[in-house]
Amino acid sequence: MKSVKIIGVPEHFNLPWHMAIEEGAFEERGIELTWTDIPEGTGRMSDMLKNGQTDLAIILTEGIVKSITEGNAAKIVQEYIASPLLWGIHVGYNSRFSAISELKSAKTAISRFGSGSHLMAYVNAQNQGWDTRTLKFEVIHNLEGAVEALSNGVADYFMWEHFTTKPLVDNETFRRLGDCPTPWPCFVIAATTAFITDNASILKHILEIINGYTAEFRSIPSIDRTLSNRYGQKLEDIQEWLSKTRWSQKQMEAETVKKVCDTLEELRLIDTIMSADKLLH
Repeated sequence: MKSVKIIGVPEHFNLPWHMAIEEGAFEERGIELTWTDIPEGTGRMSDMLKNGQTDLAIILTEGIVKSITEGNAAKIVQEYIASPLLWGIHVGYNSRFSAISELKSAKTAISRFGSGSHLMAYVNAQNQGWDTRTLKFEVIHNLEGAVEALSNGVADYFMWEHFTTKPLVDNETFRRLGDCPTPWPCFVIAATTAFITDNASILKHILEIINGYTAEFRSIPSIDRTLSNRYGQKLEDIQEWLSKTRWSQKQMEAETVKKVCDTLEELRLIDTIMSADKLLH
């Protein structure tokens, strides 16, 4: 039995992995796949790949591209979610802010530098026509930290996946001022170069299994109710999310990677544009 470590956020996007693990799909091929939830998100996962603490990660596209260009010995082995991620822009429920335009000089809460919440703050600022060099950040580590920071006025706004934070909007912890979708497919499967080199056949088996699950995922009977119960979300919210989400079973296009790199360079978040063949397996 080959032991493989994989990490990802504790969100509904990753249910296909949990189903495959729980149903013994990997064990049938001699793979002991151990999943660890990383609530801190992409910045933390990039560090874990870099430090050899995991073999694989289900990670935000822009975050892993930035990390690889900065020397992380990893590669994107496949696109995972082909649709954009819908980033909700949230303030505390009692905040004085009532429109995104008012956040120009506000402080944004981020899980950590290099995370999606950090990088997408730049994308949102660019969309709004703000000077991205004036952005201010407060590191809050995770969603619980964001609740505390926005409630106590330590930070002013927080960007996180729309449907994950929806319960906090419903219970009047947050107010959502709007959304900012990623301009590219949002999640990829990344692996360390060491794992890719040493375990080519194992990686092939893992991708075959998860692609089988994701291809059929939306057609599973009552999958909306399963997701709603497992992740504590309203059924109608899960149904809306499912209608917007497309899983992928193929590698990311080189031109998509170029768009990510070009955007990150334009925002002065990376110094060098790396060619797609150095980012993709």
